Amino acid sequence: MSVHPISFCIPDCKIVHEIPKKTKVVSSLIPGNLSTYIYDNETDYYNEYRQSMFAITTKKGGWDCMRHYEILANGCIPYFPNIEDCPENTMVFLPKELLEEGNRLFEKLHRKKINELSEEDQNQYMELIQRLLHHTREYLTTTKMAEYVLNKSNNTNAKSILFLSGDNLDPDYLRCLLLNGFKTVFGKKCHDFPKIRHLYKDETTIDYQKLYGKGISYSNILEQDLHDDDLDSTVEKDIETHKYDIIIYGSCHRGMPYYSMIEKYYQPDEVILLCGEDQDSYKLNNRYYSKDVHDCEYGCYADRGHSVFIRELM
Repeated sequence: MSVHPISFCIPDCKIVHEIPKKTKVVSSLIPGNLSTYIYDNETDYYNEYRQSMFAITTKKGGWDCMRHYEILANGCIPYFPNIEDCPENTMVFLPKELLEEGNRLFEKLHRKKINELSEEDQNQYMELIQRLLHHTREYLTTTKMAEYVLNKSNNTNAKSILFLSGDNLDPDYLRCLLLNGFKTVFGKKCHDFPKIRHLYKDETTIDYQKLYGKGISYSNILEQDLHDDDLDSTVEKDIETHKYDIIIYGSCHRGMPYYSMIEKYYQPDEVILLCGEDQDSYKLNNRYYSKDVHDCEYGCYADRGHSVFIRELM
């Protein structure tokens, strides 16, 4: 198999159905300015973007950032300086040309107040945000990304999935979002082990607001009945009997349990690896930060015939 780019995405349920009414031109939330980080819940945070025509976003540890998708999902245009410098194989699903168009429109409008916008200004804005929102629904949802993984790995006929979460169950955006997508598509036929409890609703042991990013956009979404607790105790047996059509490592850098067993009972093309690390982490750990992916830590798995999906792929 081979190495493929992948990006963050947004749960389908988080996307607005229509463009919200705008009350200001630019959001007050400024990346890097902690004094503007005043929202401690998803509703207020989302409403800030919904009432804004534009919101500033930037590269963080990697180019791909959850904020890009949250802005788009709430019917707001991201202002993304220097997006033209983004590597070709990173953020491949974001409509970079449309975002560059948004940058130009921002430069034209950001000094105006909402009541100073001309009819032409408003028409330009509405035309562009409609296109961006359509793209978000078509390409940037968790279900669309799950379908992409199956398509690229030649597993579109799969009916059941074992989604192995690794050793560290703290939030990992890519793993959490893709599991949301697979659960939405497959329901209980996608079994996550160990259970990532913060993804599920009403977990009494989880303080969702103490999660990374206050749990916004990825936690407390899935229904409890989407996890079959009985299957937790039979994971090894079910691998040996090939109960699942495919195995997905949701966060391969956080551990690949049962790999030697899986190699024995599964064909290489039935195993998928996801890596959602930032570029800075690759550079620090000498990981997947190279144009020649086979020189890097996970390249050997692609050489073995597995499909490997890398978020910050050069």
